[in-house]
Amino acid sequence: MIKKILTLNVSKFSIKFCRLFQLGGTSLPGGIASKMYPDILKELSKDFTTIMVTGTNGKTTTTKIIAKILELNNIKYITNKSGANLLHGITTTFIENSSPDGTYDRKTALIEVDEAAFKVVTQYLKPDYLVVTNFFRDQLDRYGELYTTLNRVSDGIKNSPDTKLILNADDSLCASLAKNNSNKTLFYGLRKNAYKNTDKIINSDAMFCIFCKTKYDYSYNVYGHLGGFSCPKCNYSRPDTQITCSLVSELNSSHSNIDIEIENKSYTSKINLPGLYNVYNALSAIALNHILNLPVEKSIEALSSFESGFGRMETIKFEDKLIKVILVKNPTGFNQVLNYLLTEENNLEIAFIINDKIADGRDISWLWDVDFEKLESIQDKISNLYTSGIRAEDMSVRLKYAGIYTDKISQINTHSQLIDTGLKNTKPQNTFYILPTYTAMLEIRKILKNRFNLKEFWK
Repeated sequence: MIKKILTLNVSKFSIKFCRLFQLGGTSLPGGIASKMYPDILKELSKDFTTIMVTGTNGKTTTTKIIAKILELNNIKYITNKSGANLLHGITTTFIENSSPDGTYDRKTALIEVDEAAFKVVTQYLKPDYLVVTNFFRDQLDRYGELYTTLNRVSDGIKNSPDTKLILNADDSLCASLAKNNSNKTLFYGLRKNAYKNTDKIINSDAMFCIFCKTKYDYSYNVYGHLGGFSCPKCNYSRPDTQITCSLVSELNSSHSNIDIEIENKSYTSKINLPGLYNVYNALSAIALNHILNLPVEKSIEALSSFESGFGRMETIKFEDKLIKVILVKNPTGFNQVLNYLLTEENNLEIAFIINDKIADGRDISWLWDVDFEKLESIQDKISNLYTSGIRAEDMSVRLKYAGIYTDKISQINTHSQLIDTGLKNTKPQNTFYILPTYTAMLEIRKILKNRFNLKEFWK
């Protein structure tokens, strides 16, 4: 008990010290605590009902939608708001929210977990509920081959046999977790013809059956490898869904409207977020709402009133203009952001900020798997395309080879100058779009925070 209290207080002091000097303090305190008391996370979390969210894309947004649902249902919770989703960041979350003696005034933990770290985290913290969004190829030089990441999550689930799973039925990789484990499972997904995909089908992540390596047949495709998959050899196929989007009736640059079926009951919902990928994020949150036996009306209200987190479609007002910051980190997610830009009716000022630091992934060859060619169709609406970051030149070359007029491409080396130029050229009532990789997002947001008095990323 003395060792636990000492560890807590030393770690709490380190949080305050880091915040005092604007250092974040989202992971280091957890690392200190784990050195002093290796089982500190297991000890602090033992009395919590824990909801975890993992997967390649959509973790942060899904976690924030669930947080809104919990708030509307008057459920007090702790969560890693900063997005520090590795073991030490999660440990810091529990430390920061505890009293000096390790007690809490709430008993629900909503935790975003990096998919590659999930196996390690579950050695100390076993979720009662696990939401898995999807699996896409992401930063191969950091995480290794896609199936390696999937296996880490599967192994983590094996560590947690009592965990209830909420899985994306349209993702053959995600859905396979139910076959590999005996946990109680709820599936969500889009019905055939819920959304008519006019994109060319790009499935480079999961073309072949995970069990017998035969090429999948698809009755429909939503995007990437998501859709109505089936294996003609071993009969592994998309499972039936309990939470189903039956129709995407509207999909524009500000929101989407969908029809949802929950155990054969129909509902209509507005999602206060654009993009087809956010339809999946919304469905996963509603599925959790259902398994928690919370009122459906509250989850629908949460979807319509939800506001984006930092760097994930975050909107900043400047006079009569808007800035939108949208994180990009892999081909599938990037393609969906480009699809979103195609729905914009006004003129476009777009900045791409590409870094290749460790947290971004050193290998940026994935940019050639992004379908930038689709921007050709809206060149008349694109006023300027800016490139910046460590790999600005590579981004400029990629845009050139995509058929973008080179007189519209400008390389700007400093983020401050990028913001100044982009805002100056953005017309009144229009939006300046900034699309950064992860470390670039942290860099640009720090500047935006100081200029526009935004919240710190951990708040």
